[in-house]
Amino acid sequence: MTAQSPQSGKAEQIVAVDIGGTHARFALAEIAGGRVVSLGDAITPKTVEHASLQTAWEDFARQVGFPLPRAAAIAIACPINGDVLKLTNNPWIIRPAMIGEKLSVDRHVLVNDFEAVGHAVAQADEAHFTHLSGPDVPLPLAGTISIVGPGTGLGVAQIWRSNDEYHVGATEGGHADFAPIDALEDALLKMLRQRYRRVSVERVVSGPGLADIYASLAAIEGRAVHVMDDASLWSLGMRGDDSLATAAIDRFCMALGSVAGDVALTQGGSGVVIAGGLGLRIKDILLSSGFGDRFRAKGRFEAMMAAIPVKLITHPQPGLFGAAAAFAREYR
Repeated sequence: MTAQSPQSGKAEQIVAVDIGGTHARFALAEIAGGRVVSLGDAITPKTVEHASLQTAWEDFARQVGFPLPRAAAIAIACPINGDVLKLTNNPWIIRPAMIGEKLSVDRHVLVNDFEAVGHAVAQADEAHFTHLSGPDVPLPLAGTISIVGPGTGLGVAQIWRSNDEYHVGATEGGHADFAPIDALEDALLKMLRQRYRRVSVERVVSGPGLADIYASLAAIEGRAVHVMDDASLWSLGMRGDDSLATAAIDRFCMALGSVAGDVALTQGGSGVVIAGGLGLRIKDILLSSGFGDRFRAKGRFEAMMAAIPVKLITHPQPGLFGAAAAFAREYR
């Protein structure tokens, strides 16, 4: 891809950046008419390999081999407020007021990473969605789409759209109270309350939450808990090498279904999208788990819930794509 000027009157090229805790992603994107036309291949450096966003940006420019566009779309995994932004597990310090000067850009947008995912859901082609539950039909073009994304935490957002127009609303829905459905989840809540007092849904429905589900199941069966890191526990359960870890993942999927259903009820969602790298990783397990049953299990509203299409977004770079989409909407 070669750099283009915004005065070309048609497509414009920008730099899309998705900054997480351990990795950042950079790519060139092409936008036109408020939408993303194309997204180039991503370069994914580790954040510890660079002193700052500026030095990582400069390294990306060297790899591209020509002057970068003077426009940037940046998604970052932290709340976008205050004069200084800091991320967990990331040494970079980002000052929003200085982005233009440090990156030599004339225009930029800075969005929360899950808000970027919302833009990705709004603009991605139907080919980038996999059916999980409900009627196997495209997401509705009008109304509210609820988005739930388990990862390090639990992201919750919503899109309101009417044909070609849409608005993304980021929320803190992951911090709503966890509501147990059965005796096992009652035991899990009791255990977690001893540690946190107030237990939010992201204490259960997130990557780190699997360890607590696993420990709760072990306590019920009187088994010793094998302490391991989150990634190892997920891998163990997904391979089927540990029946208790596998059961914990199935319980995780059930809890995710319950929470996604609650979010749809609260937001008035006419469609639901599961997002995030964790959801994509367990796609096949979700399809065969109790996720769909739990999503629909809302008492008097079960028939209504059964009519809601639930999808998994499978776009390989939703953060980059969504950041570019946010820029395209801002400067259309």
